[in-house]
Amino acid sequence: MATLLHLDSSVFPGPASASRAVTDAFRKSWEEQHPEGTVIYRDLSVNPVPHITADAHSAGFADPSEHSPEQAAAFAARVKFIEELEQADAVLIGAPMYNFSIPSTLKAWLDNVILVGRTAGETPSAKGTPVTVVASRGGSYAPGTPREGYEYVQNYLEAILKDMLGLDLEFIVPELTMAPHVPAMSELVPLFEASRAKALQEAADKARTLADQLTSSKAA
Repeated sequence: MATLLHLDSSVFPGPASASRAVTDAFRKSWEEQHPEGTVIYRDLSVNPVPHITADAHSAGFADPSEHSPEQAAAFAARVKFIEELEQADAVLIGAPMYNFSIPSTLKAWLDNVILVGRTAGETPSAKGTPVTVVASRGGSYAPGTPREGYEYVQNYLEAILKDMLGLDLEFIVPELTMAPHVPAMSELVPLFEASRAKALQEAADKARTLADQLTSSKAA
């Protein structure tokens, strides 16, 4: 059966988080298709992975036989995250926009799994794995909007996940999530509601499509 690697990074719990609501819809749809499958779940806000250290970084460029005890311990932790990515048949990431960028906890996970010569380079070890990123944001940064130039989440993640790690990337973007909470945005609430409904539907549909594709490929 297929394995889903699911990462959440929102600091807000449960339904208070726009990204978690959408990743939850994806995961529920996925599990309906794969009731006996495996889900590797990491809540990067509740249980952050270690930020990259000098020992963890330098160990990636040295032969394991030459690692110091500190390098060996730090590198072992990196390898665990890397192996979770490599064994996944699909990846789901909740990536809310905080101050125009991704949460630092998600950046820490990326810093750990990016390893030149293994996950990154000429032949990335997880190349072609489908990854769905739920990139929620309080406003709108779509092309043609006043803050289009401040969209650093999708641009950054496309460079890392698609160009560097070779993953098959797709975004789901629930936007205007602050509209119900900011009086000055009250007229945008209908657009927020439409965006949220679209994102939830896209998540459920994407999960079913991926599940069907993976089931077919494993049966072939």
